[in-house]
Amino acid sequence: MQFISEQRLDDDICEREFTLDEIPGIVWTPSSASTPVPLILLGPPPLGLRKAYPRLLARARHAVAEGFAAAAIELPWMGERPSSAAADQALADLHRALAAGGRVDDEIVDRLILPLVDKAVPEWQAALDALLALPEISGPVGYSGGVISIGTRLAVVEPRIAAAVLFAGSFLPRTIFEEARQVTIPLHVLLQWDDEGKNRQMALDLFDAFGSKEKTLHANMGGHTGVPQFAGEEANRFFTRHLK
Repeated sequence: MQFISEQRLDDDICEREFTLDEIPGIVWTPSSASTPVPLILLGPPPLGLRKAYPRLLARARHAVAEGFAAAAIELPWMGERPSSAAADQALADLHRALAAGGRVDDEIVDRLILPLVDKAVPEWQAALDALLALPEISGPVGYSGGVISIGTRLAVVEPRIAAAVLFAGSFLPRTIFEEARQVTIPLHVLLQWDDEGKNRQMALDLFDAFGSKEKTLHANMGGHTGVPQFAGEEANRFFTRHLK
């Protein structure tokens, strides 16, 4: 991990940008913490870190205010990272299917999501190795965000993640439902009831498939970006219960 910038924000937050094997990332830590703090991994939306930065910073501020560190890394093929012709083609096919108003074929979803999950999850694990080596950060670790397929895979394969807040709404390969049955950590799932272009029933079916004994579905009216502030506050209380 190589730090490339550092700044102190006005609410006791140290923000550092870093690269890890050429993957950009940001870590936020409380400046005044006297002991190592638990970590929340912030899964970014598939927009690129620069475009998603205001939303990530808002989530990081809430996390740090509750006594956590927070970190995000750039998703594969997003932002300044090299693009993928196969991913670009799958995304174009998805947009055409949505514009036609028909059902999105499973084959398109598989081509779009599964390679992303296969590449992103090991990168998150490498980032976790580096972040937990910092003296100001300790376990336990939480994961918060989407793409929900990435969060699901991480919850299965990464034992250091003790709890997860998952954002429903992205398209779901059928194989992710099988993986969901292997998830056992506490879950808090956020669902926007009127998410544009997404399959609400599929999100509900995924929630039903999760094998966790403790799982909560927090559904709110509104579109994809209309998550109310109180929903985020409830997610923070979830992490406080399970990471402290």
